Amino acid sequence: MEIIEKYKNEYLISTDSKKLEISSIHNFLTNESGWSNGISFDKVKKSINNSLNFGMYLDSKLIGYARVISDFSTIAYLGDIFILKEYRGLGLSKWLMETIMDHKHLQDLRRWILLTSTAEWLYEKYGFTKLPKPEIYMEKFNPNVYQNKEQTNANNV
Repeated sequence: MEIIEKYKNEYLISTDSKKLEISSIHNFLTNESGWSNGISFDKVKKSINNSLNFGMYLDSKLIGYARVISDFSTIAYLGDIFILKEYRGLGLSKWLMETIMDHKHLQDLRRWILLTSTAEWLYEKYGFTKLPKPEIYMEKFNPNVYQNKEQTNANNV
């Protein structure tokens, strides 16, 4: 898939995974996100390698990120979206969402999935809604998957 790069003033959004600062993404996800606390570096790297990634940069420094998992035909999952705290309130999250939603390989999908407990107002602007039929939704969820396995085993004894 070709690399897409978009500029807005001094900011850049790029789908070039080679530009990503995986350690910065890992740091945010494991220490600040609240949804991936404790995730290992290897899991973050593997998730990046198997996703369409959108890095946001200022002077080559990663300041935002999002990834999409998709078959590029029927469905996409949008996840791990963030803008570093010091860059929030500048309209960058809206620009990131516009860039993702406008990506040519993510058009005409039947379904988009997003799990969030924050910024619902942002995602609603791009057509995301609460589940209209939550009774048909199922999931297999393991909230402790990123915990130290030794700690988890000790807790289960």
